[in-house]
Amino acid sequence: MTKTGVRRRSLAACLAAVALAAGGCSAGDDRRDSRAPDKVTVLTAFGSFGREGYIYVAKERGYFAKHGIDATVEAGQGATQNLGLLTAGKAQFTVNDLSGVWILQGNGKFPNVRAVAAIQQNTLNSIMTLEASHITSARDLVGKTIGGTPGSTSELLWPAYAKLAGIDPGSVRWQHMPPQETPLVLAAGKVDGIGQFVVASGTVEKAAGGKKTRALAYSDVITDLYGNGIITTTKMIQENPDLVRRFRDAILEALVWSVEHPQEAGQILHQAVPATGAEAAAGELAKMRPYVYSSGRAGKIDKNRVARSVAILSGAGVINRQPSVYELVDFDFAEHAYGEAAR
Repeated sequence: MTKTGVRRRSLAACLAAVALAAGGCSAGDDRRDSRAPDKVTVLTAFGSFGREGYIYVAKERGYFAKHGIDATVEAGQGATQNLGLLTAGKAQFTVNDLSGVWILQGNGKFPNVRAVAAIQQNTLNSIMTLEASHITSARDLVGKTIGGTPGSTSELLWPAYAKLAGIDPGSVRWQHMPPQETPLVLAAGKVDGIGQFVVASGTVEKAAGGKKTRALAYSDVITDLYGNGIITTTKMIQENPDLVRRFRDAILEALVWSVEHPQEAGQILHQAVPATGAEAAAGELAKMRPYVYSSGRAGKIDKNRVARSVAILSGAGVINRQPSVYELVDFDFAEHAYGEAAR
């Protein structure tokens, strides 16, 4: 076979690979076989709950390694603290609730961060209460106390949720505490509710000694808001877009695998963080599955939905100005979904 024939066959193989997998053949892929992996630190959104399991899966099942990344996973403490660490260069990526990040940016904070992919297509935020409390609506929270982590998205979004639910945001008191303490404090009756994701009911009930919970989902009254997303800095995007793309792909591949294999993913999280129960983690990931896909695909952020989200946040008075969608999201990364749900 001539050299030209070999080159043509190699090109055809590369084009076929592009059609089958995100990333395809590129100069960056060729170089990764011969260079040291890029070291990064990634922050979970909020502790090491089951819904964060896909990040540990990305590490333990080799998705990071496949994309030339050596990742250190650290438990995050909410949007405000995580973004502070990100912009200080103490982490390269974080996974946080996009609405919470956009509230901070709409109020002039953290202008140099961008979302590059969505993890959940709808917000998972809620106020979680015990069924025995008979709190069944936002109006029942008036005069009550909610536990949460300082700067968490559940607290940042609270004014918008409360106003749209028809109550005064100031009629409820927020009490701050570490994320891992919230289920225990709720179970002990020291607070009336906690800021928590709707998928975490099983985890909270286990920590609460089997007491049943009820979630007042923010998505019931606030439409168009995304859930978590992958966040990095504009500096990282400008200086190493290939790493950003590889990190995005590794996380989204692990995310899809995790929600399709929640039992196995729960075990992986438990092995990495023994304090996290495998069954509770699996339950969260299973419940998260429908939130991950939009029209059967994962990862995409839509410009029009971002614009509507900003309008909702502005209309509720939780941001001082309406930033451009391009100040919030880098669509060169975020408009390309990773892949399809399993059939």
